[in-house]
Amino acid sequence: MSPQNKIDGIRACVFDAYGTLFDVHSAVGKHRDRLGEKAEQVSVLWRTKQLEYTWLRSLMKQHADFWKVTLDALDFSFDMHGIADTDLRDDLMNAYLGLDAYPEVPEVLSVLKDRGFRLAILSNGTPAMLDAAIKNSGIENLIDANLSIEDVGIFKPDPKVYQLALDKLSVQPGEIIFQSSNAWDAAGASAFGFNVAWVNRFGQSKERLPGNPNFEIKTLMGLPDLIN
Repeated sequence: MSPQNKIDGIRACVFDAYGTLFDVHSAVGKHRDRLGEKAEQVSVLWRTKQLEYTWLRSLMKQHADFWKVTLDALDFSFDMHGIADTDLRDDLMNAYLGLDAYPEVPEVLSVLKDRGFRLAILSNGTPAMLDAAIKNSGIENLIDANLSIEDVGIFKPDPKVYQLALDKLSVQPGEIIFQSSNAWDAAGASAFGFNVAWVNRFGQSKERLPGNPNFEIKTLMGLPDLIN
């Protein structure tokens, strides 16, 4: 859909957190010198297993919060790369609480806020993890609602997660535009009934899943032009 086909009737802009607002690889980036040539591989595998564990735990009905999942995924990545450094492990987990926001995030949120849209985060993260990332990025005054899957006890893309946004914001599906850089999350939100802008930061291929995002944008800078 082209930017000329703007969406009317939007009341709330809802954002995924990790990979969309916050750079998940910035944690390893803060300690790149200590990981050396393994840094990129460690970070990619850490993120891959983190997501896999959310899906698998949901299917197994063995929920653990995102902090535990993130730690388990880091331990797996360390094991795969032959790293045994408890201090680095602790430092990387602490760095996850202070992930860098993508450069355009404060400006885009400010523009949307000034236009009267309600702004919310809907994330797998725990409330404490999300609060830390929001404060670290200096966007706490721009976010109206910080919604964690811990309220429903299952990870995305379970429909109960997307329903949480409707319940908490008191809006209808068509009054939300949801943003995620994760193609599977964009598909899940679209299948649920949200308007969706897929923030395809890394040139991913489209997922072969139910749900078809309304828009595909490279960064969040394209979002304000999509809604009236």
